[in-house]
Amino acid sequence: MEQNNNIIIRVANSGDVHYAETITAEMETSAKARGTGIVKRSAAYIAQKMDEGKAVIAHLADGTWVGFCYIETWSHGEYVANSGLIVGPDFRKSGVAKGIKKRIFELSREKYPDSKIFGLTTGLAVMKINSELGYEPVTYSELTQDEAFWAGCKSCVNYDILMSKERKNCMCTAMLYDPKDHYQPEETKDHFEKNSKLYERLLRWKQRLFKDKNPDSEKSAGGSSRAKSLLHHFFNF
Repeated sequence: MEQNNNIIIRVANSGDVHYAETITAEMETSAKARGTGIVKRSAAYIAQKMDEGKAVIAHLADGTWVGFCYIETWSHGEYVANSGLIVGPDFRKSGVAKGIKKRIFELSREKYPDSKIFGLTTGLAVMKINSELGYEPVTYSELTQDEAFWAGCKSCVNYDILMSKERKNCMCTAMLYDPKDHYQPEETKDHFEKNSKLYERLLRWKQRLFKDKNPDSEKSAGGSSRAKSLLHHFFNF
């Protein structure tokens, strides 16, 4: 257990199930506000993760809920995802998201030391946090191909884009930590900081390209070339 500005961050347990309804409601509200979807989970599912010790929760000393994240496994445990990261509106930009991500990453390494840990995100802030933990950007082909995982994307507003790209690309950026073959956190953090502007450009190009109603247009083709150049730069990092 650790504290971050009077916020307690710890592994969740069966005594925390009363937070489940609040967490699922905030997940749905946040997804709608961002315009991107996340897998819709029931309060019962979130409570199960707490019971299993596969979640991290953040709260104040008086019990006020602050944030949450949980672990999912795919491909018979070969891959692990730290899913459903959510922070209450009153506590965003406080650094608590970074604390939760760090603790859930540590918990994943404790429980699944040989598993690859991955994530999909549209946010630069999450990409920055991941890079500080040792994640690196990868192509979708390096993620789990478990059909159950990809089926979870059906609730996302960008699902049609994902399928039109044959699950090879979408609005999200894929990041991976491979315990058998990875850079040190100092290296991935340094790489992100040096290239943060390029990451931002890549995300903007994705938004333009994937939402272009005429993907064969001259403008789209030019953008595609530049985006591919950026992707080549990142994925050969």
